[in-house]
Amino acid sequence: MASLRHWDHYKNNMYFTRIDESDYAVKPMNCPGSMLVYKRKMHSYRDLPVRMAERGLVHRHELSGTLHGLMRVRCFTQDDAHIFMTPEQIEDEILGVIRLIDDFYGTFGFAYSVELSTRPDEFMGRIEDWDLAERKLASALARAGKEYAVNPGDGAFYGPKIDFHLKDCLGRSWQCGTIQLDFQMPERFELEYVGSDGGRHRPVMIHRVVFGSIERFIAILIEHTAGALPLWLAPDQVAVLPLTERHLEYAETVHTALLAAGFRSELDRRNEKIGWKIREAQKRKVPYMLILGDQERENSTVSVRSRAAGDLGSMTMEALTVKLRQEAESRMK
Repeated sequence: MASLRHWDHYKNNMYFTRIDESDYAVKPMNCPGSMLVYKRKMHSYRDLPVRMAERGLVHRHELSGTLHGLMRVRCFTQDDAHIFMTPEQIEDEILGVIRLIDDFYGTFGFAYSVELSTRPDEFMGRIEDWDLAERKLASALARAGKEYAVNPGDGAFYGPKIDFHLKDCLGRSWQCGTIQLDFQMPERFELEYVGSDGGRHRPVMIHRVVFGSIERFIAILIEHTAGALPLWLAPDQVAVLPLTERHLEYAETVHTALLAAGFRSELDRRNEKIGWKIREAQKRKVPYMLILGDQERENSTVSVRSRAAGDLGSMTMEALTVKLRQEAESRMK
């Protein structure tokens, strides 16, 4: 299977055009670009590992029947990184990515499961390289203390991989993060580094994503939270709601203070009943609403309503700012 190429694998899922008698294709993956950047100069073993990250837009001609909202699309953004290393650095680099993914998913409150996907029937390269790569991935997972299932034959055609499957609030599983260990593409692109012995050596490469598809991750997160994003993540963190137009000037002062403190505040200037304004803010899942009337203006306070807990009573702006900052910085779910 050593003759298998990227072209063989991807050509049926690519977009093509012809310009000035030349054929062009829209990029289906980010990997070749990183390898060309690596290849711009000769590297020493002292330079390694070299870690390159990018948010790259890719296009793949998925079958129309498989498309599903933001979950499966034909154009999406990957948070790609490619790590070039010596064989001795493989496990430590894999462990670093596992720790990154663990911290990242934990921040969003996601549980996840892990799969080790091994050599498929169609693959690039030598079986001994595949066997070594699979051993390295398994060893890194053991060192990280991660339980995992083996998914035989589901590796990428250029290398085995570790897949991270998120579980949403309905118990559905979504494959997002992945760590792919690749001995083949550095060979195909003739990448090199100068070793401690002065000779030329071939680096090993990790492909990794954490979001996977940023569009898919956003969709999963919205469905997981039913749109009720936590304070630190919500697009609008606070809705400032004056009771009437005569309270608008004070509301402007409160709104400006929140913005100056670094919060994402929205001031509802519309001449509508306060019940309607509260319902609108609730529908938009704003974490906190501040209701401002005569009493609040006279006492320089705000009446605080939580999306989750309801009426929290009256607070000074100083107390409110401390509460919001503590909640945002703790990244409470």
